[in-house]
Amino acid sequence: MKRYLPIIALLGAWLFAQSPTPFTGKISQLQIKVDPAYEISLKKYPKWHCEATLKNGAKAEFISVKSMMQVFFHQDYFKKHGLLAGDIKQLFVHDYLNGHKIEASKAVYLFGSRVVGPHGDDLIPFESEANAKLFQMKNGGTKILPFAKLTIGLIRYLDM
Repeated sequence: MKRYLPIIALLGAWLFAQSPTPFTGKISQLQIKVDPAYEISLKKYPKWHCEATLKNGAKAEFISVKSMMQVFFHQDYFKKHGLLAGDIKQLFVHDYLNGHKIEASKAVYLFGSRVVGPHGDDLIPFESEANAKLFQMKNGGTKILPFAKLTIGLIRYLDM
């Protein structure tokens, strides 16, 4: 082993010299898309994924319905802190059972299920009340709500 030490040292010095930029002592993070409200990686929970189209044409992505509604109800805060690029024009969710993308205002949401979202209790989106009832029979749930019944108070309650 001792006879290989000079070779390893030379190889290490040569590799260090080949580095295009010297090490500055700071490690930069990779650009990972994260949820603006809860800072969870968007790739981690694709089944819960939601998105919004902004008035300027950009797209915002969220980890869950609770997160999306948190941002929707507090748009000024998220814009002020650079977490949202503009006003929200339209919201979209994915049916929890079949994954179909649907407009959030046309979906129904199951509240109080035993299935927990990426950040605790959450609303589970479905494209039809029939899908929600099927899911509710297997996984429990307190109430099936239309989009109009999703209030800031409900979102705060889910976030406790």
